[in-house]
Amino acid sequence: MLQANIFRAITTSFATLFLTLAVSFQAVAGETGMKMHGDLVIEDAWIRAAPAGAPVAGGYLRITNKGEAADKLVSVSAEFAGMSEIHEMAMEGDVMKMRPIDGLAIGPGETVELKPGGFHLMFMKPNTQVKDGDTHTVTLTFENAGAIEMDMPVGKAAAHH
Repeated sequence: MLQANIFRAITTSFATLFLTLAVSFQAVAGETGMKMHGDLVIEDAWIRAAPAGAPVAGGYLRITNKGEAADKLVSVSAEFAGMSEIHEMAMEGDVMKMRPIDGLAIGPGETVELKPGGFHLMFMKPNTQVKDGDTHTVTLTFENAGAIEMDMPVGKAAAHH
């Protein structure tokens, strides 16, 4: 009987410790803008603040594929934008051009960064001003991982570099 009580106490203590750590991890992940979904880890997601009436806003983040199979970001959508696309900025001759792309591959063990001047999310025809301090829900859709909904804070570029 004494052994059963000791075992129950130890089991309860470990369960409580595990639950506390899990809740703490979720709180920290939420505070740092991290989202885990299957083999994908999405970090440092943010949207650049835009002046009133601006026709577009850019979104940035880092995606790490911790799995053994490739995945591909195939689309993006957001409740605050009439249209959303995945874009890249690339040099064509001596001119920097921006254009939509059909998707963005993330190989096994790779990290892809969407950042100003490179790959990024483009939110067009916003139905509200994209203001510093706001947060907007964005859905990233992957070929294998499916749809991942996340909240992206709005900030100024200087705060993220």
